[in-house]
Amino acid sequence: MSLYHGTSGPLRIAIAILLVSLSASAFAANTPCSGRKGGIAGCDGDTFLCNDGSISASKKSCSAMLGIRNEARPQSLLKSSDGCPCGSGHYCVGPRGGVYCLTPGGSKSYKRK
Repeated sequence: MSLYHGTSGPLRIAIAILLVSLSASAFAANTPCSGRKGGIAGCDGDTFLCNDGSISASKKSCSAMLGIRNEARPQSLLKSSDGCPCGSGHYCVGPRGGVYCLTPGGSKSYKRK
């Protein structure tokens, strides 16, 4: 019995540190526009606009999370990619039905289904 008595304290501390670090990384992974997207730049209705110009795939509501009260505006779906920059409220539909907007760099940022 005394064999395990000395290791229970350090073991408990190690487990506590492990749990805290795992919960912190899980929290960061659930933050819209985290990582290389650079944070939240604003909202396009319920969709998060990121600082890199893309949109977030988060299921959270941007307007509810940031406390922005704006009227819901209809999101128009376009067949061409001319008028669908991210943040405009307009989205393009690709040939296989994917809904996306164009970032300032010209790449497509797809909405989650």
